[in-house]
Amino acid sequence: MGTGVLIAMYGLVLAVGLFAGRRRRSRSASDETELMLAGRSLPLWVALFTMTATWVGGGYLNGTAEFSFTAGALWGAQAGIGFALSLILGGFFFARPMRRRNYVTLVDPLAQRYGGTIAAILMIPAILAEVIWSGAILVAIGTTVSTLLGTDVRTAIVWAAAVAIGYTATGGLRSVAYTDVVQLLLIVVGLGLALPFVVDVGGGLSNILSTAFPPMSSHREVISYFDLTIVLVLGGIPWNVYFQRVLASKNERVAVQLSLAAGPLCALLAVPPLLMGLAASHVDWTEIAGPDQAQGLLENGSLVLPFLLKYTVPSWVSWLALGAISAAVMSSVDSSILSASSLVAWNGYRRLFNPTASPEQTARLVRVLILVLGLFAMTFALIVPSVKELWYLCGDVVYCVLFPQLVLALFDRKANGLGAITGFLTSSILRLGGGIERMGVAPFLPYPDWMTESSFDFPFRSFAMAVGLVTSFFVSRWSGRWFPSRPIEPGNEIR
Repeated sequence: MGTGVLIAMYGLVLAVGLFAGRRRRSRSASDETELMLAGRSLPLWVALFTMTATWVGGGYLNGTAEFSFTAGALWGAQAGIGFALSLILGGFFFARPMRRRNYVTLVDPLAQRYGGTIAAILMIPAILAEVIWSGAILVAIGTTVSTLLGTDVRTAIVWAAAVAIGYTATGGLRSVAYTDVVQLLLIVVGLGLALPFVVDVGGGLSNILSTAFPPMSSHREVISYFDLTIVLVLGGIPWNVYFQRVLASKNERVAVQLSLAAGPLCALLAVPPLLMGLAASHVDWTEIAGPDQAQGLLENGSLVLPFLLKYTVPSWVSWLALGAISAAVMSSVDSSILSASSLVAWNGYRRLFNPTASPEQTARLVRVLILVLGLFAMTFALIVPSVKELWYLCGDVVYCVLFPQLVLALFDRKANGLGAITGFLTSSILRLGGGIERMGVAPFLPYPDWMTESSFDFPFRSFAMAVGLVTSFFVSRWSGRWFPSRPIEPGNEIR
């Protein structure tokens, strides 16, 4: 039955995506704009659904449950709080100027302010982050399906990737947006039905909340918590997958409203996996699943949500919840693949190599790139065991190097290319100097307490971002006589 439900869900999503891709509201929009931005015609309700569904992916749901299970409600709620604040800040400060100028991608203001070559360098971590994010999310569906159905992880990954690639290449953002509507509804229904059963097994709401807030062990943990929260808040802004929805909105007003409304929705949808993870800490897994399975869960907390759906809810509920998680995975994978393809085609190929490319040529390239990058993400998920760790690193790099350059490009009229590249290099060195704990890379810069076992509580990520921002700011002013800033005029439209 579970396999049938999964196939039915894949079929429904594929059908919606293909149907939406055949609709084209804006006949005047170029093929490339239609494919990448849905002809800039998304109404508020569709834009809101696709923005929320993109953020509430498989990694978001599984990760929230895992952290609340292993570390309590504060850590479990961190992603929900961080992404909510990120979307709200994006709505207040970034959505309006980006939509007003009719940009196509995140990199467009960087190209206007710093030049195409420097923008292309800054674009690399953005593309890698999107593709690796897709791979990490595909691993989540593979793990979930394997746990619930006993099927091969690779099979689940291949099927999810194939469906997402199929409808995304067909209809671009319009297909992605309308499938996200269906996928978000599946998430709400599936997890909503599972939650009461899980809470009941955990001893009721009052019982699971009684131990939900364990005290932090030291000031080091407090510093780490706030540092990582800032990374989520500010680092969630410089992603093309976010701005693609802002730029696809019907107008500036919708772009702002979309961001401000999506933030609270993301936080709200973190509640079910948060409570489920807390409930799991009150379950006797040895009795329910057996000692071997219980030990496996203790060694790998990322399995907590699949375990809950397998052992604590009726089978029909678990199948629906499986469909919800699968929907969450595809809602993020399709968005990331389209986003990365748009960056390569628009800011790489068209801007640097073929400025005279027709809209039809660019659109064809986007479709080819969706297939290529989608297959790359799928292969990555199949063969690389540390894809999640690489995603963490890419997220850090996006925060450290892209956020300061985006801020200066939009809001500092004196920012120039030399300042941007200097700040980029400074932030990169300072970030890598803190090491990559999850991948076994030792730090090489003497941050405070870096020789101790708990060296990574120093907020070196935010330090790297801040120093890069300040460096770009002052170098731009020092070098302005020789490297004048490129102006960004209000209302400057990008075809």
